[in-house]
Amino acid sequence: MPENRQNPKVYVAESPIHGKGLYAARPLARGELIGIYSGPEVFEDGKYVLWVEDEPGGTWTGFDGRNEMRFMNHADGPNAEMDGLHCYALAEIPTGTEITIDYGWNDA
Repeated sequence: MPENRQNPKVYVAESPIHGKGLYAARPLARGELIGIYSGPEVFEDGKYVLWVEDEPGGTWTGFDGRNEMRFMNHADGPNAEMDGLHCYALAEIPTGTEITIDYGWNDA
C-alpha cells in the first residue's frame, strides 16, 4: 500500500472488476464514512466525473475526482453508497475488500 495516500481508510490497487479499484485499508463499519469525493466542478463527462443530483428531480453537477475515491468501481450489489460527495459503508467491509458503489446506470 502506498504511504502517500490522502485517506488512511483506503488504498488503490489493481481490480478484477476494472483497471484500478479502491480497497479498505482497515475494517470499515456499516454506516461509517469511508471518504469524500474531491475534485473541481465540471460541466462535461469524463473518466473520473461523479454526477451528483442537487435534490431529487433537480440539476446534476459533475465533480472530476482528484483523490483516491475516484477509483470506486460499479457493482450491482455494492458495499458502499454515495450521499452527495460522501461515501458510506452499506455493510461491514473487511480489510482488503474492494469498495464498490452502484453508478445508477439502471435507474433511468
